[in-house]
Amino acid sequence: MKLGNFEIENPIMLAPMAGVTDVGFRAVCSAFGADATVTEMLSARAMAHNPKKTECMTLTTPEEKIKIAQVFGHEAEFMKQAVKSPLLEKFDGYDINMGCPAPKIVKNGEGSALMDNLSLASEIIRAVKAATSKPLSVKFRKGHKTENFLEFARMCEESGADFVTFHPRTVAQGYSGHSDWEALASVKAKLSIPVVGSGDVVDSASLKLMRATGVDGVMIGRGALGRPWIFQELKENATKIDKFAAIKAHIDILREHFDDGWLKLYIRKHLLWYAGGLPITSVLRVRLATCDDVDEALEILNNEFLKNSI
Repeated sequence: MKLGNFEIENPIMLAPMAGVTDVGFRAVCSAFGADATVTEMLSARAMAHNPKKTECMTLTTPEEKIKIAQVFGHEAEFMKQAVKSPLLEKFDGYDINMGCPAPKIVKNGEGSALMDNLSLASEIIRAVKAATSKPLSVKFRKGHKTENFLEFARMCEESGADFVTFHPRTVAQGYSGHSDWEALASVKAKLSIPVVGSGDVVDSASLKLMRATGVDGVMIGRGALGRPWIFQELKENATKIDKFAAIKAHIDILREHFDDGWLKLYIRKHLLWYAGGLPITSVLRVRLATCDDVDEALEILNNEFLKNSI
């Protein structure tokens, strides 16, 4: 699969996740073998009116191999200007979010709501494509009010998308139930551009099943929560994984850019995900969930990893 100047066979990519795929997490996933990483959703309108608010989400590190910025919005002019922003110059490609199921995004006519308005969605894709020479992808779902994913996929290709990422769940499903991999196979069969599959890949068995649909690449989202090393595991790299070192690296990178006042609140969810595979007591879990001292939380995790030899 070709991504701009890069040619990668069967890439495994880190999915964009709001409030999750920060600069530190993306760096650690990349170090463990993620072939490409995608930022959190970046508001095109916010980039136009208050770029400082977006700047912290566009931080990158040398560890990231292929860096993709995901932009969302429902106005073609703002979307076009977004990919021209100096904040995004360092990225290797762009992704348009037309799949977010969050109610506040959909209510504003953005994310998955654009699947109900193919003419506007096409206008946005064409405007962004005309504004950049870098690879452009579109991420979408099975549908919002109707399951029109095949029609939508063809529209993406005809409007100039270089590849698409398809999460085969409807907006109503959210992240419940199972991804419809038959739908994924049907999208792959209909398009001539590459198709990346997203949804429910958590181990080698599920990776094999998704690849059986014929997809050109795979995107890992929730399967990487608390497990940035999943990319190494999926690539069957036998190198020993120092999980605590990975957690510390994540936090150390964030500390280069943010103060501990912000970090201690933000990192709590990540700490709980990192502790997910540990037989940790409820008392310690509460201490991580209410972390007021990042170093103390790191010590708790380090002790638990040493105790359990994980």
